[in-house]
Amino acid sequence: MTDGPDRIDRRTALRAAGGLAATAALPALSGCLGGESGDGTDGSDGDDGPPDDGADVDHDVETVAEGFENPWGLAFLPDDGRLLVTERTGGLPLVDPADGTVEAVAGAPEVFAEGQGGLLDVAVHPDYPDDARVYLTYSATNGAGEATTHVGAGRLSLAADDGPVLDDFEPIRVAEPFRGGSNHFGSRATFGPEGSLYVTVGDRRDENFGPDHVSQDRSNELGATLRLTPDGDPHPENPFADDPEAADALYSYGHRNPQAMAVRPETGRIWQCEHGEEDGDEINVVERGGDYGWPVASEACRYGTDDPFAPAHGERDGVIAPVHYWPCGSGGFPPSGAVFYDGDAFPEWEGDLFAGTLAAQYLGRFTVDGDGLDATVTERDPLLADRGWRMRAVAVEPDTGHLYAAVDDADAPIARIVPE
Repeated sequence: MTDGPDRIDRRTALRAAGGLAATAALPALSGCLGGESGDGTDGSDGDDGPPDDGADVDHDVETVAEGFENPWGLAFLPDDGRLLVTERTGGLPLVDPADGTVEAVAGAPEVFAEGQGGLLDVAVHPDYPDDARVYLTYSATNGAGEATTHVGAGRLSLAADDGPVLDDFEPIRVAEPFRGGSNHFGSRATFGPEGSLYVTVGDRRDENFGPDHVSQDRSNELGATLRLTPDGDPHPENPFADDPEAADALYSYGHRNPQAMAVRPETGRIWQCEHGEEDGDEINVVERGGDYGWPVASEACRYGTDDPFAPAHGERDGVIAPVHYWPCGSGGFPPSGAVFYDGDAFPEWEGDLFAGTLAAQYLGRFTVDGDGLDATVTERDPLLADRGWRMRAVAVEPDTGHLYAAVDDADAPIARIVPE
């Protein structure tokens, strides 16, 4: 799915309606929404998944700050407590969660803020503040009407006389090639446990849906996960580093438009959530050198039909199937932003995956049993389903364990989920 359609499956609508009825007397609470679990990887309703021990968690929803213009990424500053927020139109606010004050950070790059492009994700160097680099992903043009996903970095100075600034910001990786259009840039960035920077790049809405599609062409960096050093160079241990016909920054390929990525703390594995064509949205565990199938294998429909887009992953050799997906006809879960919960505020949610959904307008919670490609993922009752919010990004506050969410809107809040 693209970011825009508002197609929601019947189960999601019923869950949301049930939650509204259950919480009508408690307007300050999002609460726990009743109903069925989400689809399993076989298209079932997930009833055979592991029992849920976090369904009855009472929580409040607070507004941290508001007035943001299409916020896209969230990153807390270690040893500081403040929160960096990217705005797709190009702004980089710095928020103090304690009192909601907001300062603008100068020095962000000029961006191509059209369609799904703009200033996208933000990540902080794992050694911050000793290494004060802040990383941004964004779309920018080549001056010829073509654009692509960029990764850039600058050193964050909080003591500047005129307010916080990104000093010496510069692009450190440009995903080749540039293409026309304004869709499918990716673009999440996160540091793995080994210190590598992982970045997702979308397929730029390439409609050549055969084996020559950019996502199946390892000579380019579109429709892929890139693994980089903190300086932006291809990691020397990447799977295709010794292949002269492949892009040496590739870590995985065969992706459509991954807009969520998180490290699972228990295992150090990289997980992603990816948009399907119509339905077919996926949760993937990313394997080194793996082909995730797009567009020659998919669980999606062709737009405007109930016809399968391509053979399912299980019907094609050489591709990696998602650990969880929303099949053709389900209504989908167009994702954006994800985090594994590892805080102290909600011990019942320890190890759960939280992911935002755009069109369906709720924050998904998923329990995970097992490891790697054999993991069992079960969608649980949604959060924030009574707000009408397109959920763009999610993060856990390190000091408190509170869960933060950014809403995709032109005049948007940053929300915080806290214990009741």
